[in-house]
Amino acid sequence: MTNQRIKNIVIVGGGTAGWMSAAALAKVLGPGHSIRLIESEEIGTIGVGEATVPHLSLFNKLLGIDEAEFVRETRGTFKLGVQFVNWLKPGKTYVHGFGTSIGLDIGMLPFHQYWLRAFKSGNASEIGDYSLNTLAAAHGKFMVSAVDAPPNTPLANIAYAYHFDAGLYARYLRRYAEARGVQRTEGKIRETLLRPSDGFVDAVVLESGEKISGELFIDCSGFRGLLIEQALHTGYEDWNHWLPTNRAVTVACERTGPPTPYTRATAQTAGWQWRIALQHRVGNGHVYASPYISDDEAAATLLRNLDGAPLGEPRLLRFVAGTRKKVWNRNVVAIGLASGFLEPLESTGIFLIQSAITRLLTLFPDRNFSEAVIDRYNALSRFELERIRDFLILHFHATQRDDTPFWNYCRTMEIPETLRSVMALFREGGQFIRNAEELFGLVSWVEVMLGQGIMPTTWHTGADQMSEKDLNEFVAHVQQVIATCVDAMPPHQAFIDRYCKAAGV
Repeated sequence: MTNQRIKNIVIVGGGTAGWMSAAALAKVLGPGHSIRLIESEEIGTIGVGEATVPHLSLFNKLLGIDEAEFVRETRGTFKLGVQFVNWLKPGKTYVHGFGTSIGLDIGMLPFHQYWLRAFKSGNASEIGDYSLNTLAAAHGKFMVSAVDAPPNTPLANIAYAYHFDAGLYARYLRRYAEARGVQRTEGKIRETLLRPSDGFVDAVVLESGEKISGELFIDCSGFRGLLIEQALHTGYEDWNHWLPTNRAVTVACERTGPPTPYTRATAQTAGWQWRIALQHRVGNGHVYASPYISDDEAAATLLRNLDGAPLGEPRLLRFVAGTRKKVWNRNVVAIGLASGFLEPLESTGIFLIQSAITRLLTLFPDRNFSEAVIDRYNALSRFELERIRDFLILHFHATQRDDTPFWNYCRTMEIPETLRSVMALFREGGQFIRNAEELFGLVSWVEVMLGQGIMPTTWHTGADQMSEKDLNEFVAHVQQVIATCVDAMPPHQAFIDRYCKAAGV
């Protein structure tokens, strides 16, 4: 029987996507595979991904990377959630805190159902007061889960993500991958050669004339989609009518105080501005819709709202929200920006890279490239992306803002039926049912829907089983426990100084 195992893998493009792919493939597949990564220092990388969701820790654990070393090497900080400023309306702020639950669930009923009943009777404060992540973020506190804490206390299971320098992370992973046999080639691709028999990619030719053949090609070439689009003409599905921002201007600035343990997203007249505090600087970007504001105005807005002096000139990026019609086409798998783009509001870019790599390793092909495998990969990718897309649309659509043409468009635009049904279910009885293994779960959807002004008309009937006296005492007790735990946590900067302070910072 002929051995059909793939041995030669070519990764086109470096950056976060390329080197995450190279590191994971080298670690999981082992030395029996040839992995070659082609990148050009002249082209550079986009580098907008400096914040994550909690899943990145699982990727680093897969590679055997020590957390403290990772944070030091990337000059990172920690992230308990995202603070949204002026999204519902000017002057209104809320936090989407990470975690698997709010407060304390009872049986099959989540805490927020009891909170709804108490809140509507005037006996509960805002939902964020019952979330460890949300309250700790507001107070600038942080710690990892306490290994010696009782398992039923909030301090025993703290969900968190990271802020870090994506360029430094790519360099860190490059060293990791090269130490495990990955070969890096400097150069630009001049031509892609397809097999006449089936249209598969056979090889790429560099400007130097070198021809590099492979069996499996991973396209990490960014928005250009050098293989997936320019060579295979896969096609692109445009979601700009739902996610109307199409440009970003970015710049770093000096730090002026201790780093906040959350990403800040501030709504502006035609988009929003992010703030990501690292150990050595603050990353900033203004994401906007070009029909509603000029590039110069967008850059001026960004610079006007910096914490400190800018560390360079603003950089302009153009994009179209959407996805390739197939992210795996023939023997090419697109990962990162080559596969599509969802604006960075909830820091999902690096997660989508990680998820794509994990999915590829799970469904790793042989040289027959089974259609069943490819179809399954594409179906899972589309499901994941559409559910994240809907979560992002929620932030823009569920708003009371009517003060600018951009927000009027977002508030009144048609939305996918999948999102409409989620909002209707929550509005009627405060319920959210997670759809399979979608990225964002109950805590995320509940906090954002409440934060964006979707208040359920009633609560689950199961919450009525508790007497009013017991209900009020229960809700007050949960609030007190959360506040006590936050008081016991160290300041974010103090935790970094003790655990993972970068050299020279």
